[in-house]
Amino acid sequence: MRKISGDFLAIDRKTRAKTPSQGIRTRSVEERVCDFDDVIIPLDPGSAVLEAARCVQCPDPAPCMLACPTHNDIPSAMWLIEQGQFLEAADLYRQSSSLPEICGRVCPQEQLCQGSCAQSKSALPVMTGALEAFVVDYARRVQGAAIPVGQPVGKRVAIVGAGPAGMTCAEQLVRKGYQVVIYESKPGPGGLLTYGIPSFKLTKDVVFNRVHDLEAAGVEFVFNTYIGKNLTIDDLFAQGYQATFVGVGTEIDAPMEVPGEDLPGVYKATEFLMRCNVDLELLPEELRSRPEIGKKVVVIGGGDTASDCLRTALRLGADEVACLYRRTEREMPGGRHDRELAKEEGAIYQFLTQPIRFIAGDDGRLKEVECIRMVLGEPDAKGRRRPVPVEGSNFIVQADCAVTAVSYWPDPIIGQTTPGLETDKWGLIFIDPESGATSRPGVYAGGDDVTGPGLVVTAMVAGRKAAAAIDEYLSVLP
Repeated sequence: MRKISGDFLAIDRKTRAKTPSQGIRTRSVEERVCDFDDVIIPLDPGSAVLEAARCVQCPDPAPCMLACPTHNDIPSAMWLIEQGQFLEAADLYRQSSSLPEICGRVCPQEQLCQGSCAQSKSALPVMTGALEAFVVDYARRVQGAAIPVGQPVGKRVAIVGAGPAGMTCAEQLVRKGYQVVIYESKPGPGGLLTYGIPSFKLTKDVVFNRVHDLEAAGVEFVFNTYIGKNLTIDDLFAQGYQATFVGVGTEIDAPMEVPGEDLPGVYKATEFLMRCNVDLELLPEELRSRPEIGKKVVVIGGGDTASDCLRTALRLGADEVACLYRRTEREMPGGRHDRELAKEEGAIYQFLTQPIRFIAGDDGRLKEVECIRMVLGEPDAKGRRRPVPVEGSNFIVQADCAVTAVSYWPDPIIGQTTPGLETDKWGLIFIDPESGATSRPGVYAGGDDVTGPGLVVTAMVAGRKAAAAIDEYLSVLP
């Protein structure tokens, strides 16, 4: 519901459009590469008011709202912030988003709301993400972020996976009075938010604050419990749960299938980020040590995870950190903003470069990476031009450490241990896209384990959609 009337033109659209943006402020490169603290300097109230006043209040439906997967009422939020009504703006965000403090930080706004801002045609777009994070942080400090709990309905739901989809599904269900228990294979909550996103992008306290909100609302977390190994979906139903939501993400790194991939010094991105960015006590026992990276590090891949690995290696003290990518920067799937930060911090990029072999030194550890040059051919099924090897163009890159960040699959164990649950050959779960219902009655799924690697915000939307469907399903059960 838009809160704006015609009298907003006290400052007309032309004036708003000409108001300069202060832009996103970051800590200096020299300071931030020495720690894992947040790179972004948060907005203060005065800056937030000035930035929100740049919104020209596009007529409905505003492009930013259409581009937001949650369809946040961004223009109304901007108006409220401009008036200094920060609490009201935060409440507005929470009506359509279960994780606004997180989405405001990690969503690729340049591809979504900010990228659709009318201001971007002639100036910097309105900093919608930073403003979202500002108001929900402000509201947490001033009044907390309690989740309203519905009257108990006497029914139990099990959630598999404590990541963004599972946390969101739980948040929506406790509002409706369900008893919710989240089962997580790792020692701590958050899934990708904790174990996959470095603290310089999303500090752990932001994630754990939301976890504490869920716990205060009655959600129970059961850690170190691997559904498919320690328990099965059938076991959960036998324990008295009437429905289950599966949101386990895609945490299995796809192999490159090249010689030497198993050498010491060659890491999968998921393990690398976990061991570098998470407190050791929150890691599985077999991962409770920091990786040895040496002085020369290469990261293979072009997504956001590759950027995270590059920036992590720089913070661990590597002298040379390079990204090897088989296409050009134009085809990179990762966000441009993260890439620019990585470049500022010292990462270099070698495009049209495909590693084909990892080579050990005399000590048995990685010493070199053999690569081949590529050229771009015809578009592939996704519309990106296909990389084609250049015969005889092989060359060597020196490396003490290599991190592969090429693709990710879901753990197939859920499909393998759940009779009647249909998955594809990679383990992705088939669902009804409108409800999240799987082929197994009472079992719902959403997030990356359905779509493949995606965004936090789309996983959140999937969790909300599934919670509504679970409520409808259970409402007719005795």
